[in-house]
Amino acid sequence: MISGDAPPEAYPTSLGHILAELERLDLLIRVEVWRARQRASGDEGMRALYISEEEPEELLERIVGTPGWASVPLPSDLLDAVQSRLDQLGDGIAERTAASVQAGVHLRLVALAATFQLRRFDVDVVLTCLAPELDQRYGRLYGYLHDDITRQRPTPGLVVDLFCADVEAKVAARRRFSPAAPLRAHQLLQTGEELRLEPRITRFLLDDDDVDVGLRGCACLVEATGSLDSLVLRDAVRQRLAQLIDQPPRDGPNLVLYLHGGYGVGKQSVAAACAGAIGLSMLVVDGLWLAARGEEEFLAHLRLLDREARLQGALLYWEGFDALLADNRRFHLAAALRVLAARPAPTVLGGGLVWEPADALHDAAFVRLELPPPDFDERLQLWRRSVDADGVDLETVASLFRLTGGQIQDAAATARSLARARQPAGPRITDDDLLSACRLQANPKLAQLAQKLSPHFTWDDIVLPADRIAQLEEIANQVRYRALVYDAWGFGAKLALGKGINVLFAGPPGTGKTMAADVLACTLGLDLYKIDLSTVVSKYIGETEKNLSRIFAEATTSDSILFFDEADALFGKRTQVHDAHDRYANVETSYLLQKMEEYEGVVILATNLRQNIDHAFVRRLDFVVELPIPNAADRHRIWTRIWPAETPRDPDLDLAYLAERIDVAGGNIRNIALASAFLAAADGGTITMRHLARATEREYQKIGKVLTGREFEAHGGRSKTPRG
Repeated sequence: MISGDAPPEAYPTSLGHILAELERLDLLIRVEVWRARQRASGDEGMRALYISEEEPEELLERIVGTPGWASVPLPSDLLDAVQSRLDQLGDGIAERTAASVQAGVHLRLVALAATFQLRRFDVDVVLTCLAPELDQRYGRLYGYLHDDITRQRPTPGLVVDLFCADVEAKVAARRRFSPAAPLRAHQLLQTGEELRLEPRITRFLLDDDDVDVGLRGCACLVEATGSLDSLVLRDAVRQRLAQLIDQPPRDGPNLVLYLHGGYGVGKQSVAAACAGAIGLSMLVVDGLWLAARGEEEFLAHLRLLDREARLQGALLYWEGFDALLADNRRFHLAAALRVLAARPAPTVLGGGLVWEPADALHDAAFVRLELPPPDFDERLQLWRRSVDADGVDLETVASLFRLTGGQIQDAAATARSLARARQPAGPRITDDDLLSACRLQANPKLAQLAQKLSPHFTWDDIVLPADRIAQLEEIANQVRYRALVYDAWGFGAKLALGKGINVLFAGPPGTGKTMAADVLACTLGLDLYKIDLSTVVSKYIGETEKNLSRIFAEATTSDSILFFDEADALFGKRTQVHDAHDRYANVETSYLLQKMEEYEGVVILATNLRQNIDHAFVRRLDFVVELPIPNAADRHRIWTRIWPAETPRDPDLDLAYLAERIDVAGGNIRNIALASAFLAAADGGTITMRHLARATEREYQKIGKVLTGREFEAHGGRSKTPRG
């Protein structure tokens, strides 16, 4: 720029820059059209029908690689004028481009060249292909220069003829159309007899930032919001992320960060915060969907994803990347790693599995970072962000349910829906709404592996000796206050395993083992799943462990109470090892103990025969609760509480007499009461001692006992079966 001249003016828009570049193309086309017209004078209209006497000589004299119209020389004054104008246009574009960059105007053509490392010739190819998309006259001009009006798209030959002066330059330029060159390697150009821009590139140059239509269903663009400081994270994790952002690794051109953890621990939120910290948007990829594609389809989408992330200037976040770690996805994994290693911008991968890529990403810096589930304080902070704390006990919810941040958000939304359904006019979340919503976050797959019970018994329903009730209350308190003791009081740092609660309920059938588990679940607001160990244990080697692993894996996400019935099926006294099956039976038992120690929830084992349980296993349990056959006083309390308020009963029912004479467990008393109700329903509708006598006789027959006749002698003895 000459001193004193006005500074160059920035382009107001990206399109203004493209139109200025097209002026250069217009001038080159104008020159070649003039030369073609000069050559076409005379009988050129018949040239296609014959070869004149002069044409062979002309063809032999033409310089190799030049079109026919290029043999027409430009007059020197015209040549100088054209070159001067080209230089003037080039200088003006360069100055205004620099001014635009300084002014913050986003020039799409410049960005495209920088993103994909395009040379000047590559940019000219892009402009030549873009021109017909902006103005149809270019198509007719190309047809004229091709001497074929049906060929209205540029060809490699036409482009090199327009922009290259000699055969050496043309040969070098043609290499820019090879599969390894940027135009094709990054799918900017469709090549063949004619050249076309990929539709996504055309839309990008014309200020369209919608994600490629080929990626709809597997990727979406997300504006990065939030910051690392706004996330609920462990301090060590936050500091490591901040270090990666401020001082990226120097052992590779880019960073690949693998975040692993369970659902809802915040992998996408962390990726978004990292993107925001470095000023990028984020392209989110559905890795599960992508992993299910066939090899060819996967490769096609992989190339589109890389191109889209570059076009958007976005951090690529690949959710569910560990779906590629399956043995039948080795091809997919290798292809993905090749693309990730070559990316010029950071990539964040999300998964649930621990993974190290060995040397597969030797061209990039790989960092693996675990995002642990939130502790009590973090859960409480997340609950307070998600729910209006007025009138609800968030501390209890945060203590009982070890949910992740994503699960807490889901549960809060569910609680709002429950409140709205109950009270549409003025919905207000209650403690019951929160507890119900948290239970709904339990993994539904667990119901396929175990029987889900609906807890409904309370402390008023269960009849046990006072010491046993105290034991159950101690179990409930350990669950209720585990966050306080393990997190706030620091005991959690002292224990690598064993943060769960393992309980043994032992007692004869009907003494209330299942009811006791029900009372605990109802009191704590937790789901209760009953697993019959006799159905889990398999005679096939390895199947028992597989069944147990699935149960505990699903339970981990649900904070449920696991109630293993018939525990002596696996925890019986160890036998001497005589063969491989004996050894394996002991391995199965040890495996269950290991899973119980790893599980941080409540596991209850139930057995009818305490003496059958190996003492070495009993020592590793937190509680052993013996549930005895009730004595007369306890039986009287059971008889008193067993009747629903609506049940019609004879005022002369002598419950104290029944408690004294009928020596059975609480489960048997329940069966007798229910059977007497059906007998009464068929015999006048009121329960009498006669119905109870008949129901007792039937219950004794089931359990192998015999009525002597003295049990009901004060009330007329055994009676005949009542008739309706």
